[in-house]
Amino acid sequence: MPEVRIDKWLWAARFHKTRGGATTACQAGKVKLNGRSVKPSRMVKMGDELLITRQAYRQHVRVTGLSDRRASAAIAAGLYEDLTPPEEIERLKLQRTVDSAFHRAQSRTKRPTKKDRRILQKLKGKF
Repeated sequence: MPEVRIDKWLWAARFHKTRGGATTACQAGKVKLNGRSVKPSRMVKMGDELLITRQAYRQHVRVTGLSDRRASAAIAAGLYEDLTPPEEIERLKLQRTVDSAFHRAQSRTKRPTKKDRRILQKLKGKF
């Protein structure tokens, strides 16, 4: 198997829950292969580099394995090498912390709790 469709590979590597989701992401220009936007039918091969945008997060990966079948997360993680810069990963962690504090506050009451306020102040650098 020297090449695989990019939508199948994204699904098999667990970047998207469904193949249809991977197809939609390709059509929307959220996936770039070697710096160029691709159609879902584009073939991906070993050594190709992908820039995948999901919500507010960009992930840069190099293809190290090919599969057109979805398998366990451990096997899927072996299909690519993550080349994402550390500052992007830190930005994602910060965003997740803010989002979780916000959602916790929204689920309980309309106002954030003391714990939520402390988390938000710490993230803003006021603590």
